Amino acid sequence: MARRCEVCGRGPQVGNKISHSHILTKRRWYPNLQNVRAVVDGSVKRIRVCTRCLKAGKVKRAI
Repeated sequence: MARRCEVCGRGPQVGNKISHSHILTKRRWYPNLQNVRAVVDGSVKRIRVCTRCLKAGKVKRAI
C-alpha cells in the first residue's frame, strides 16, 4: 500500500538528516495519512487521506 493521499496525491518527501558533526544521511518525511470512510462517486469507500485534505474539507465523510 502506497503512502500517498488518494485525494491530493501527497507522498513522502526526501531530504537529509544532519548530525551534530554534519554527516548527511538520507531520510524521508511521510504525510499524516488517516483511514477514512468517505463518500466517493455516491458510494461509501475507505480511503487514505492526508490531514490537510480533511481539514480543508476536500473529503465528504460518511457517517
